[in-house]
Amino acid sequence: VVDKAGCIIAVLAGKPRDDNWDAVMTKLTAQIKDARGSMTFSKKQENHKRGKFPSVAVGTLFGRGSKRPGTMAFYGVANCAILVSLIASSGFRRLVGFANSIFQCFAANMFGLYNKNPNNIFASNPRLTRWFNGVFFNLGPCTVTWPHTDCHNLAFGWCAITALGNFDTDCGRHMILWDLGLVIRFPPGSTILIPSALLTHSNVPIQPGEEHYSIIQYPSSGLFRWVYNSFQSDKDFMATATPEMKTGKCTGVVIQC
Repeated sequence: VVDKAGCIIAVLAGKPRDDNWDAVMTKLTAQIKDARGSMTFSKKQENHKRGKFPSVAVGTLFGRGSKRPGTMAFYGVANCAILVSLIASSGFRRLVGFANSIFQCFAANMFGLYNKNPNNIFASNPRLTRWFNGVFFNLGPCTVTWPHTDCHNLAFGWCAITALGNFDTDCGRHMILWDLGLVIRFPPGSTILIPSALLTHSNVPIQPGEEHYSIIQYPSSGLFRWVYNSFQSDKDFMATATPEMKTGKCTGVVIQC
């Protein structure tokens, strides 16, 4: 998907050319379904601005009151073990590899930034557990999102959305990009990359008896601000910055001593 200037703003990646892909994604879907049945969820995880379905996150986070980057809360030892098992599964690793290859192909500079930023964070704090920038597991079993933007994501960044489950692709689950007036067919096992902080998006409901789960790989904007501010919060940066540094921050120019 390109804008009027010909710049790529979204990628309908689909599936890799692999005869075994559907079987791998079916197994990953079964693992997610089992995980949902074994986990416990907070009210905030079950009812949020994206919809009414359990959604859990794995990764590194900064913001929302934290003083430095840290690991997202798991809400229990059992939940932690289940999520660690999911991200260690071969199906999830293959999915991440596919999304990364598409990302690098269509937005090489942004992909480089996504790699460099967490590397800088983990190098500055060896005690921090190395995770992804961020991953949401939307655990359904009927994941229907309301129109929303993801305001805590990097504004110009892409997130990779993968649909999983058992549903009739022609009768439901289409992705809607409201600002672009697009309704996109989205089969199970397929991936789409969009700037989710900028584009209002949602998905069409599925039919009774069907199941839909999704995996969202996303960039938390707070982590980029932390590195941009020389490993400190906006508040701490502004408290000690010179007028020139403050001007540079407002104009997007990095000035470091």
